[in-house]
Amino acid sequence: MRLIDLSSPIDARFWEPDPVTHTAMSPAEGARHMSEELRAHMGIEFDVDALPGGEFLNNDTLSLTAHTGTHVDAPSHYGSGAGHGVPRTIDLMPLEWFFAPGVVLDLTSVGTGVAGAAHLEKELARIGHTPSPGDIVLLNTGASKWVGTPRYFTDFTGLDGPATRLLLDMGVRVIGTDAFSLDAPFPYIIERFKATGDTSVLWPAHFLGREREYCQIERLANLDALPEPYGFQVICPPVKIANAGAGWARAVAVLNG
Repeated sequence: MRLIDLSSPIDARFWEPDPVTHTAMSPAEGARHMSEELRAHMGIEFDVDALPGGEFLNNDTLSLTAHTGTHVDAPSHYGSGAGHGVPRTIDLMPLEWFFAPGVVLDLTSVGTGVAGAAHLEKELARIGHTPSPGDIVLLNTGASKWVGTPRYFTDFTGLDGPATRLLLDMGVRVIGTDAFSLDAPFPYIIERFKATGDTSVLWPAHFLGREREYCQIERLANLDALPEPYGFQVICPPVKIANAGAGWARAVAVLNG
């Protein structure tokens, strides 16, 4: 069995539209913190000099959005109402959705903008494989090479409405991408809307989630390390954050043999 890490890191040194703050507490600071907490909340006095080296445990405090790093979007992320009922939050999604056969599609030749249904059909014909219901489809757009830079948020390929619907009609419940978003970049979408006045170009992949219940995995990595376009398993359960619209995930591909 071989494992391939498909996750991008959460790193406070990366450029992010919503910056990450990461404060590290050293083991020595952890000892003092523990002593203060014991005194304040339990009335217990403890001399940290009794600890080996005067150290206890380190800790890390982070401030970030649930959409930082590799994460899974829940149906509740797409809107407050849905045709399929009350949109579920990330803690309510079935675990089996996130442990399934994977299929990776190469969209690296599309460039900045959107891939349509014709792009997906051409790629599926090239690999000679059609996703089965419940499969997890991953989109290799090549965007992961820009992770940590402003370009990561403006130069990538998203899906249009018909392309997203094509995958959902196949029974796919989880669609992943190595890009910042399953939709096209914000500037591309807004420019198209201003030029055409067509509201269907406004974040169609996300808004389709109001009609059809499904999840997205965004900000994946290493999709080009997968040796074959199918024949592997994907494990990507999201962190169980109560009432949240997304949860971070450590996505992994499992290759057998």
